[in-house]
Amino acid sequence: MKHLLTVVGAFFILCGPILGQVKNTENTLKLAEGQASEKATAADMAWLAGSWTGTGLGGVSEETWSKPNGGIMIGTYRLIKENKPVFYEMMWLLETEGTLILRLKHFSPDLVGWEEKDKSVDFKFVKKEGKRMYFSGLTFEQASKDELNIFLALRQRDGTLKEEVFRMKRSAN
Repeated sequence: MKHLLTVVGAFFILCGPILGQVKNTENTLKLAEGQASEKATAADMAWLAGSWTGTGLGGVSEETWSKPNGGIMIGTYRLIKENKPVFYEMMWLLETEGTLILRLKHFSPDLVGWEEKDKSVDFKFVKKEGKRMYFSGLTFEQASKDELNIFLALRQRDGTLKEEVFRMKRSAN
């Protein structure tokens, strides 16, 4: 039995790229080279609509999402440290070609964009599994009706990946 589990585990490690996804960090995946995203719609993430507050990146994280409408959800994010904004994000979760993409742009506290005006940071949808929605390098986990965990694979200066965890609770407003 132990040998069988080892063989099965090795199969999934070796064949993950063939099956369409590769483990990125403990709680994130990425699409294997040339693999397509699974099918999904914005309605699959309707539970995310509303305001969320919690921890992440060493400060207070606040995220707000609209309800799905017309195949898109709009979101905002801000990080606060020592009662001062560190940065903001504008996010679009949109349906495209039968699946989802999460597109975002970063802004400094004085609203200067980090990305070029025609560029964005894009997270391709990988798959839905249980209460998790996997995007390449980013996972949304509906821990409960009012609790959200977000796992983000952040590339470090030395090229390694570190997983940042955001623990969020639904806000009343």
